[in-house]
Amino acid sequence: MSTTPEATDATGAPPRTFDISLKDKGLWLLFGLIVVLAAIAQFIGPLTVPLGSVSLMLLPMIWALLMGVLISGQTWRPLPIDLQHTANAIMSVAVLVLCARLGLTLGQQLPALFAAGPALLLQELGNVFGSLLLALPLAVLLRMGPATVGATFSIDREPSFAMVTSRFGADSPQYRGVLSMYVFGSIFGAIVVSLVASIISSLGIFRWEALAMGSGVGSGSMMAAGIASVSAAHPVFADTIAALATTANLIAAIVGVPLTLWISLPVADRFYKFLTRNQKEVVKQESTGKLNALASVLDVPKVNLNPATSLLSLTVAGLVTASIVKKGFSFDMVITYALIVAMVGVAIWLSGLTNGKVPALITVILIGTYITSPWFPYASWVLHTAESVDYLSVITLMLAVAGLSIGKDLPMLRQIGWKILPVGFVVIAATFLASTVIAQVVLGILHR
Repeated sequence: MSTTPEATDATGAPPRTFDISLKDKGLWLLFGLIVVLAAIAQFIGPLTVPLGSVSLMLLPMIWALLMGVLISGQTWRPLPIDLQHTANAIMSVAVLVLCARLGLTLGQQLPALFAAGPALLLQELGNVFGSLLLALPLAVLLRMGPATVGATFSIDREPSFAMVTSRFGADSPQYRGVLSMYVFGSIFGAIVVSLVASIISSLGIFRWEALAMGSGVGSGSMMAAGIASVSAAHPVFADTIAALATTANLIAAIVGVPLTLWISLPVADRFYKFLTRNQKEVVKQESTGKLNALASVLDVPKVNLNPATSLLSLTVAGLVTASIVKKGFSFDMVITYALIVAMVGVAIWLSGLTNGKVPALITVILIGTYITSPWFPYASWVLHTAESVDYLSVITLMLAVAGLSIGKDLPMLRQIGWKILPVGFVVIAATFLASTVIAQVVLGILHR
């Protein structure tokens, strides 16, 4: 593993670039952990916990994520930081692998997607206003100060930093709020969505279609967690649930940025000022060291890892987990993963050819939709073959990788403070719930 410095970044520290390949023993260790964690999680299986009149289902993906966090975050012999960054690089490919597998359900679900069109579009408003209505007042009650705006205007993934920086500056409390929510979502996001979706699904008051759309919150890992929990509650409709959630997540990725920039962030700022109009505002000045420590979560090195190497490791691990789920191995599994690798390879190549103007995620989903649609002559064969690989096993695999990349972010929780814990939980839960409610109302009108 070789490391080279590059130009200094905004914090003054030189960002690193390191190369890692199959010649490095550490990469083999990482691959082995991914396979073992995903396999153990599948062997443990789901666990249902009754909570009065509702129930909570803990799925294999939760075990995979928690075991990964335990291994990467424990202090006795933690996973080396560079291997955690490598896991993060593999995670970007794992998301494409998951979307490729989900794409292999989309073509046959096109009639259901067209029928739910208005609900799919309007549920995105839940991603915009859900956290504003519930999480922002809570943050004001806890006196988080102006950081409230940054922490509650969205679930705060990567695009949020640019929005807040352009409006308030990188040294503002609002920016610190984005950083805090980003760290919280990275560590707890999938768990929160999984638990909330599981409990709400068990209530029996929402249509499964609405729950599926609510799962598309704009984050790959959170979407995967939502799909798994809703599908566990409604297994008969698993393929349609995956299709609806994937489409909702794609809509969030496409239209979420302008909606958040032009509506959610300005509304959050004005709503915060309205709620605190009678308060004597005291802006807590954070030390430069603390702000730099928080910002360091974004100062990740560039990992030069061949995508083909990531695909190889994910394919081996995927075949193991798929075999455990099906209680046996079949050649159809190999064909399915070969299709997935081809789809992801084409998507990455096209994205590189266009300098990112054609996102790999969209390409993967479009290819999967076409080869499983009525317009493709071999669609029936593709659909039948893909059934050999349960997409829930791919979700377990992806979250095992995610867990192994999270340990490096745990120290940031000490810098953030306890207030982000309840606020972050409500931000994510309210986003899911608001989208679900909107979808439920629209579907009720459409099917009246």
